[in-house]
Amino acid sequence: MRIEILTTPGCQGCKVVERYLEEMGLPYETVDITENPEYLEKYPIFAAPGVVVDGRLEFSGTPGRKALERRLGQIMKGGSE
Repeated sequence: MRIEILTTPGCQGCKVVERYLEEMGLPYETVDITENPEYLEKYPIFAAPGVVVDGRLEFSGTPGRKALERRLGQIMKGGSE
């Protein structure tokens, strides 16, 4: 499972999501969308962070921890919804 966090400079919600993933022991990559605007063409997020899992935008904006855990668990089990 590949997790990318689409960030902007100074994004506090991004730090929250990073902390959640670290506490869950899941690796992730951060992508600064101000330096990589092509990501906005592919993933039109309306609020940072965007959370992309295996090439699919799963969250736009800061998800709650339980929602993030639930969705990542579904993805790990092979569920789409």
